[in-house]
Amino acid sequence: MHTGSYINGQWIHPQSERMVRNVNPADTEDVIAEFPSATAADVQRAIEAAQAAFPAWKSTPGPERGRVIWRAADIARQRADEIARMMTREEGKVLKEARGEVLKGISLLEFYAGEGFRLHGKTLPSEARDTFTYTIRRPLGVVGLISPWNFPWSIPIWKSAPAIVAGNTVVFKPAELTPATATLLTEIYEEAGLPPGVFNLVVGPGSVVGEAIVASPTVRAVSFTGSNAVGSALYVKAAARGAKVTCEMGGKNAAVVMPDADLDKAAVAIHGGAFGSTGQRCTATSRVIAMAPVKDALLERLVENAKKIKVGSGLEEGVDMGPAVDEKQWKTDLDYIALGQHEGARLVLGGKRPEHLSRGYFIEPTIFDQVSPAMRIFREEIFGPVLSVATANSLEEALRFANSVDYGLTASIFTQNIDWVMRFVEEVETGMVHVNEPTIGGEAQLPFGGTKATGVGEREMAEEGLNFFTELKTVFINYSGKAERLLIR
Repeated sequence: MHTGSYINGQWIHPQSERMVRNVNPADTEDVIAEFPSATAADVQRAIEAAQAAFPAWKSTPGPERGRVIWRAADIARQRADEIARMMTREEGKVLKEARGEVLKGISLLEFYAGEGFRLHGKTLPSEARDTFTYTIRRPLGVVGLISPWNFPWSIPIWKSAPAIVAGNTVVFKPAELTPATATLLTEIYEEAGLPPGVFNLVVGPGSVVGEAIVASPTVRAVSFTGSNAVGSALYVKAAARGAKVTCEMGGKNAAVVMPDADLDKAAVAIHGGAFGSTGQRCTATSRVIAMAPVKDALLERLVENAKKIKVGSGLEEGVDMGPAVDEKQWKTDLDYIALGQHEGARLVLGGKRPEHLSRGYFIEPTIFDQVSPAMRIFREEIFGPVLSVATANSLEEALRFANSVDYGLTASIFTQNIDWVMRFVEEVETGMVHVNEPTIGGEAQLPFGGTKATGVGEREMAEEGLNFFTELKTVFINYSGKAERLLIR
């Protein structure tokens, strides 16, 4: 496996004093790699390489661009176990979840490979006589992609594959915590036949690499996934110079459990949504709003299931939940747990590091009961295995609680009552809604994203994800033989 950055078809080690240190969060003595960080000058080189490669890549037919992505899917399938193991080693998620993410990325590659044949436009009737009108989509040019550490394989794919298929050239900044998985994706794109300069990888801090991407007048669009603080500032800077921007940021997702719900099934779904990936998902189920008649019975099931979770290194057989990604996130989790207790919530389970796991950033599955909507653990994104349980007395009250936070990514309801389902779907303030399943999940052909503080700009994945990386051109063909427009009226 390579290390460093990849610019214009070449792997380089930048001339930088800052080092990227890639450490296994399940065992901090396991250093995967150490290499120099990219500089602003390296980013500029990558942008120039992408700009030089753009004319030829733009002129490559869409189906042929799609075939490169299809070959990448085939190569990824052959290297699936290698990718999953690297993801587990550098990010911490258990191997089963990492393998699932690899498959999700391959599905995205397959979907966008087909989109090379479907770069959509419309034919529309003109008001003028003897005039043919239609629209076409054309690539933007150089685009910047900034991805997070929690899904280091699938998110870079759902940003890069549509950008590439649409005919753009890419400068990609992965999270500093997960450069190895980004390197594997870069190797796969190279092997699949992407010409030099079409895809460039620059590894370094957001304050240097990210800033250089966002500030460059050559970069026509920026796609960002990460924190609200960074995303909001990025949006202002990029939009101020006229770039297209999409930002997918936080989530504080609620599962509403109605009195008629199947509690066993609801508990299983909430369990996976809350503690899968150590709660380090923007779609994680971090809040439960249960109706008073079933809350105690549901809580009993949630605690019983959480007690069975085996915490440890994701590479070990039988482990259900891995560590927090790094010391900073681990301390954030512990700080919020202490805050919840201070606010008056009742700590039912967990709340500390497992005693037998001292060399990694592990934390027990944690459940709070008697959480009120005013508490910070109910309102703020924790990004860890911490579940808050609140009680409501009606669907109207549950909706009020669910909608009371700044975020609006996803939500679930558990019920057999179609009236409640439809009311919830209409009134919950989220970009995605699940019925009788966890708040997590997405599919390549379906738009992904949220409302309110969760996101700005167009949705990702699906046709919408491709459209973001294009501009629409309207064409008028006058075949009347005269220069003027011959209007009907």
